[in-house]
Amino acid sequence: MKQYNQVTLSNGIRVVHQQLSHTNIIHCGIFLGIGSRDETYQNQGIAHFWEHMAFKGTKKRTSLDILTALDAVGGELNAYTDKEKIVFFSSVRLPYFKRAVDLLSDIAFHSELPAKELNKEKSVILEEMSMYEDNPEDSLQDEFEKIIFGSHPMGMNILGRRETVSQFQRKDFFNFFESNLQADKIVFSCVGNISFAEVEKICKQYFGKIKFKNKVTTKRIQPTTFIAQQNLLKPIKQSKVALGGEAFSLQNQERVPFFMLTNLLGGPGMNSRLNLSIREKHGYVYAIDAHFIPYSDCGMFAIFFGTEPKQVKKCMKLVHQELEKLMDKPMLRSELTSLKEQIKGQMALSEENNLNVMMMMGRSLLDYNRVPSLTEVFKKIDAVTSKQIQQVAQQVFQPEKISTLIMHP
Repeated sequence: MKQYNQVTLSNGIRVVHQQLSHTNIIHCGIFLGIGSRDETYQNQGIAHFWEHMAFKGTKKRTSLDILTALDAVGGELNAYTDKEKIVFFSSVRLPYFKRAVDLLSDIAFHSELPAKELNKEKSVILEEMSMYEDNPEDSLQDEFEKIIFGSHPMGMNILGRRETVSQFQRKDFFNFFESNLQADKIVFSCVGNISFAEVEKICKQYFGKIKFKNKVTTKRIQPTTFIAQQNLLKPIKQSKVALGGEAFSLQNQERVPFFMLTNLLGGPGMNSRLNLSIREKHGYVYAIDAHFIPYSDCGMFAIFFGTEPKQVKKCMKLVHQELEKLMDKPMLRSELTSLKEQIKGQMALSEENNLNVMMMMGRSLLDYNRVPSLTEVFKKIDAVTSKQIQQVAQQVFQPEKISTLIMHP
């Protein structure tokens, strides 16, 4: 990727920036290294709920002020929560960058969590749960994660449970925040046509005075027990299937060949092995995808598809055949070369999207404490051999390690 600059503020918050001269739009975000895996069974759903509540008022802004601050100048403000991160991000024209940073700092670190808004937002999230429950097709990945990770927090639904969400009080959010967040788990990422010196100056103004009461002593517990399971759920209109299991963490060097293997198996290209076999050759599915989801200390892979109930067994047989081929036969040199070029092309295209670049820098700094260049990533891809890809396939794709979830009508 292009040149970026980085600085650590006096309180430990890190800032990463890439200057681009050809755009008038700035994308920026504050990345917090806490997520649903930092919850317990008793406070399940609190990270996602806190993300919602951050928009409901601060010491100097009402909820309406927050919602209209960037809308009024044609900008965008959004947020998401996942297993290991909460991210608030915005996109604005250059003259409004300072306004965006002020707003992001305010909602991330100065939310008042008003009691009257808390009760209203409980209803909103309970409705969100109902919508989710009414569309089991949308919950396939979450249900599958329960199978892979079991009772570990990695297997808990990000939305939480009705019992916990209904009982949250203001103090619960502050306790969760103070118990899990410290400066070295916070990154501000920015991409746009503005100098690094100006970015640093503005960040010092809005982030530099933030203090953290205590050093966090809680440590994440690594998932350790993975037991393959076969589960069946009902009812939906079309059969939905998930297959997969344990994979590699962000820190494991095998993640690169396995990422390439997943791309070959069911990546975004129409030439993936699963797509060519199950859709193009047999016509059993409209779409079939393979995903590799690495986390800080664990990972999972999954294959998702939907089909007619009568075709499920045929599809599953074909999927297992493709997995066996990858374990039994190394890739041809020409196929490996083609795969490498395809993946590098996908990555290069992704870097044309400045919002993607901003997100990548923020996540990388939290995950790896650095932002690898595209050249560096390409070198790692080029160094992967057919034997390495076959070896990671043999580690992960063994039949006894594969869990299956089927949702039938």
